[in-house]
Amino acid sequence: MKVLVAVKRVVDYNVKVRVKADNSGVDLANVKMSMNPFCEIAVEEAVRLKEKGVASEIVVVSVGPSGAQEQLRTALALGADRAVLVESNDELNSLAVAKALKAIVDKEQPQLVILGKQAIDSDNNQTGQMLAALTGYAQGTFASRVEVAGDKVNVTREIDGGLQTVALNLPAIVTTDLRLNEPRYASLPNIMKAKKKPLEFLPPDALGVSTASTVKTLKVEAPAARSAGIKVKSVAELVEKLKNEAKVI
Repeated sequence: MKVLVAVKRVVDYNVKVRVKADNSGVDLANVKMSMNPFCEIAVEEAVRLKEKGVASEIVVVSVGPSGAQEQLRTALALGADRAVLVESNDELNSLAVAKALKAIVDKEQPQLVILGKQAIDSDNNQTGQMLAALTGYAQGTFASRVEVAGDKVNVTREIDGGLQTVALNLPAIVTTDLRLNEPRYASLPNIMKAKKKPLEFLPPDALGVSTASTVKTLKVEAPAARSAGIKVKSVAELVEKLKNEAKVI
């Protein structure tokens, strides 16, 4: 079974994000970039399926700038077999990425596609669902457990009321939640081996898709600074401040 995993290049979650002086976007100069944490979980799940003998090949794909090959090499070091980079410097939205991934799915014909449920930069939680709509594949989102059984994949989903298990006919699309697994670290030998694994570069035009955004960012602002909290000596004082200062009661 071939598994396709989509990964995204984002600002490392340990970095304090800064807004450009002209409010045109996020300042990425000299900022550490990493693989989206939810995408790391997706890669780990694919590798575990291969270790179980369920998956025969893992292909990782990213849509973004040439720098994303760094994150693809990381995925290769974690256990993926080969990588594809759809190279684009456009300001990508979820639908543009989904269309590019759909073209890759048509080209590769995987039985299972795994994505992180969302990226920590845009935080949209849209691409997996859009890809499922474009391909017509069954989808299991917010997965906390994935089990492949014959021509089906059983996905345990995290929902507001608890857990829901759905049985999907393959081929299918799964988006990963935080509790699905704990991603491993790449060993030095595997990092060296990853440098020799195949990495294919494709322009969007070669796939017959356009990554030009239909959405324009007008302004980006940092969240307002929160004022410091205070300590109160009694419940009565707390109620008084909630009533007269915060005006919430």
